[in-house]
Amino acid sequence: MTIRVGILSAAHVHTDAYVRGLSQLDNVELVGIADENANRGQETAARHKIEYLDTGRLLEYIDAGVICAANVDHLSWAKRAAKAGVHVLCEKPLSVTVEEAEEIVALFDEVDAYLGIAMPLRFSDSVQRAAQRLDDGALGDLLAVSGTNRGQMPGGWFTDPQTAGGGAVMDHTVHIVDLVTYLTGCTVSEVYAEVDTRFHDIAVDDVNVLSMKLENGAGFLLDGSWSKPDEWHTWGDATLEFVGESGTIAVDCFDQTLWHTTDTGDESGVSSVFWGTDLNQELLKDFITAVQDNRPPEITGGEAVHAVAVVEAAYRSATSGDPEVVEF
Repeated sequence: MTIRVGILSAAHVHTDAYVRGLSQLDNVELVGIADENANRGQETAARHKIEYLDTGRLLEYIDAGVICAANVDHLSWAKRAAKAGVHVLCEKPLSVTVEEAEEIVALFDEVDAYLGIAMPLRFSDSVQRAAQRLDDGALGDLLAVSGTNRGQMPGGWFTDPQTAGGGAVMDHTVHIVDLVTYLTGCTVSEVYAEVDTRFHDIAVDDVNVLSMKLENGAGFLLDGSWSKPDEWHTWGDATLEFVGESGTIAVDCFDQTLWHTTDTGDESGVSSVFWGTDLNQELLKDFITAVQDNRPPEITGGEAVHAVAVVEAAYRSATSGDPEVVEF
């Protein structure tokens, strides 16, 4: 069974990776791309030798779509896709507010279409092995979790609060919160956030430390800053450490790498070559298989609402100076 897929907006930096990934799947017909910015959409289509289509026409032809829009535009694209009965894989965060995120989930529930979220870290081999160990009770009772998702500042619309809805907290918190919820089965109940702009001259936050409490009482500390320099050997990291009564488990989502060092003059001369599982490709495979098999994707819209709620609570805490309850 061939699934006809379209790209819904090319605003996100992951668009090219998704187009390449979908093109490599035997059971996918990549129909084309639609974009609210015609020039950007046409340039992306030409670069990948696919069609640029009007949104309405594209939605008529496809079974599934990948929303690669800016954060604040997710709802509008979701409305059009749901109205057309199209299954959707949406870039994270699901939306910039819990209210909008819940509306998106309801849209797809009403039309009986699947809604998946781009949280590829779940497909890391390290994460899957950690899941096995935690499920086996290797740590006993969970006492604390610490995590990092420190990366380079992405630039572009990510630094525009009117388009991104926030900065590094909005961009990076959701990945690690999703992993912790997935691996422990616990949601975040409370957040205390220290948030600032220190590394770059931008209009949104680029540094944060979130001190959280899980529903089981365990502490959860997260650094999700845009703190890596432009010359860093890779874009960033994604790590977790779980502390339990019986031991610890450390997870590095990008540990399948080798370092390549060259003489590059003014540049750092060091780059990382990733040889392991292509997490974006695994994400796409799961979504397409879910549509084929008539089952929910691995990461659903309902799960993504919680991550948005944590982001909301973090920004409230940064403003109030007090811990804030996660509400969703």
